[in-house]
Amino acid sequence: MTEQPISYERPQGVDPTDHRGALLHTPAPAPGATASPPDGSGTTTCGKGGKGTMGGQGAVGKDAAAGPEAGSGTEHSQPSASTEPDTHRPRPAPESVPAQPGAEARPERGPGPQERRTGMAVAPGRPTPMRRDGDRLRFVGAATRRIARGLDLDEIVMGLCRATVPTFSDAILVYLRDPLPVGDERPAADRIMLRLRRTDRIPEERDTETGFAALALPPPEPGELTAELSASVGDMCEVRPGGALAEVLRGVRPVFADGPAARAALPELLGEEATLVVPDGQRAVLAPLRGRRRVIGAAVFLRRPERLPFENDDLLVAAQLATHSALGIDKAVLYDREAYIADELQRTMLPETLPRPTGVRLASRYLPAAETARVGGDWYDAIPLPGSRVALVVGDVMGHSMTSAAIMGQLRTTAQTLAGLDLPPQEVLHHLDEQAQRLGTDRMATCLYAVYDPVAHRITIANAGHPPPVLLHLGGRAEVLRVPPGAPIGVGGVDFEAVELDAPAGATLLLYTDGLVESRLRDVATGIEQLREKLAATARLTGPDHPPPLEALCDEVLDMLGPGDRDDDIALLAARFDGIAPSDVGYWLLEPEDAAPGRARRLARRALSRWGLEDMSDSVELLVSEVVTNAVRYATRPVTLRLLRTDVLRCEVGDDVPQLPRLRQARATDEGGRGLYLVNRLARRWGATRLSTGKVVWFELNRS
Repeated sequence: MTEQPISYERPQGVDPTDHRGALLHTPAPAPGATASPPDGSGTTTCGKGGKGTMGGQGAVGKDAAAGPEAGSGTEHSQPSASTEPDTHRPRPAPESVPAQPGAEARPERGPGPQERRTGMAVAPGRPTPMRRDGDRLRFVGAATRRIARGLDLDEIVMGLCRATVPTFSDAILVYLRDPLPVGDERPAADRIMLRLRRTDRIPEERDTETGFAALALPPPEPGELTAELSASVGDMCEVRPGGALAEVLRGVRPVFADGPAARAALPELLGEEATLVVPDGQRAVLAPLRGRRRVIGAAVFLRRPERLPFENDDLLVAAQLATHSALGIDKAVLYDREAYIADELQRTMLPETLPRPTGVRLASRYLPAAETARVGGDWYDAIPLPGSRVALVVGDVMGHSMTSAAIMGQLRTTAQTLAGLDLPPQEVLHHLDEQAQRLGTDRMATCLYAVYDPVAHRITIANAGHPPPVLLHLGGRAEVLRVPPGAPIGVGGVDFEAVELDAPAGATLLLYTDGLVESRLRDVATGIEQLREKLAATARLTGPDHPPPLEALCDEVLDMLGPGDRDDDIALLAARFDGIAPSDVGYWLLEPEDAAPGRARRLARRALSRWGLEDMSDSVELLVSEVVTNAVRYATRPVTLRLLRTDVLRCEVGDDVPQLPRLRQARATDEGGRGLYLVNRLARRWGATRLSTGKVVWFELNRS
């Protein structure tokens, strides 16, 4: 006769009333069939469909199940496989499966669920054991799906605990290596330490996610298995080389706790006190967690003494759970490391802090495109320039990958170097275009480079295919600046044009990347207009005479992004122009002659007297004299001297010699070489910057 399926799930596409599914069920006696006599002869008389003997010749097939409608010569008829009487007892079917024919002849076992092997009833309120191989397969499938849903380490470990308790075990302990190895990295220490990462116990209600019916479980009494383990297990343990725990972990396969290997390994893992509450018999399983290349931890599955012990097939289930969990933990650790590298890369590619140049205040924001794309090609920068000027840069490299971030870093470094040469904005973009072509044929980027002069209250802007900046005036009017669009960097053979515009005091310039104004829901023009309206609306909140705070303004601009508007990463740079009043600036030209240092001292003294800073005269005159003396010694053209009064007093001396001075320690017999030493000791800050026409040496003093 046909072997019955191991599960009572109905095969897809089979109707229980269809004669084509007769082989999937226990054969039913035909109408008029005579039951087998009690003497055990096994003779069965069939109806019209034919006749046969269960223990001898004949056939029981489709015609026996179909009754008078079937003929005896059907192709589905099969000979009996044995001459012995059939003693196979069909397994009890769940309530969702129709009762099988002949089920009324089975002996009654009493009310309630029963254990398959012993026939003993399961106490109410306890989890029903997995009685069939199909149960285990369904449980493993549901548990692995739950484990696979986790993206980080904690989610995966929690998925393992919630999937196994209470369906598979009443409690679970998960130990992981501390620290967890990443990829192919070798552990820094020779010792292997395991830390208790998570414990879980049986909840008050069954978890129905695995596909089993919910059962009301009484809350555990104090002092039960899990409560005692939680109080006695240690948080850390060391895996001693050559010890029992090391041997079990090296074996990879799960083992019962009552085995000799596990009996010696559990005290090392849980502690001597914890092993006293581990139930006897096969009610504890120790499963090593092995990743791709090494063991990364261990899991202990526990059952209460009143519950049925684990079976040998349960070791295979524990092995599957441990394997999926370990591989998931490996992936989570690698993902965390990649996310950390991406964050560090992006952080180092962008300015850690913005400078505080004279006459301008700055604020910035950066947002990645998504949580899974932490790096991108957008960048911003603010570079102090000679003459209290500042260069404002915003750029965008195509893509959101490590390659885009690397190219962005190279272009940003190139822009900083070119800015240090004090090149005009259009020349900076030209050299950036050449650099992008040297990096590769498909290295495309957009960039906007602007130079703000707080003394002249002017700004010079050059654009390379970037969205235009928006200028918010003090009265609340926002306008999109008309700058030549230019071609993106990397195209090659294109000239860039610069424009010079007014930068009134109190105005705010907003530089941004296209991720702020362009998305799948709107085009660039619409986004720029929305940005202009947002800036104007924000300015109206603070009144016409008070510009909005920069940090709050940046936050308000980012709030214009709605759901679905984050298709690209965003870089934002806001600059508030304070400027330097003409009355706070002193500027003179000095001929390169011996009398120049004395004249410089007199001019500085008069400026300090006009500003009410007479108490700084001695220090300023000394340092001005030393710097001007060094300049006129080698200069061939007039030397420039400029004093700026802001929150500090700044002095700038320029000449046509490109060589930068270097601080050195003069010997006792040297007649010179002490000028920069005095500047370094007395000034708050000092430096030297090379220009296209020479250099500028500057120093700052705190105002008293």
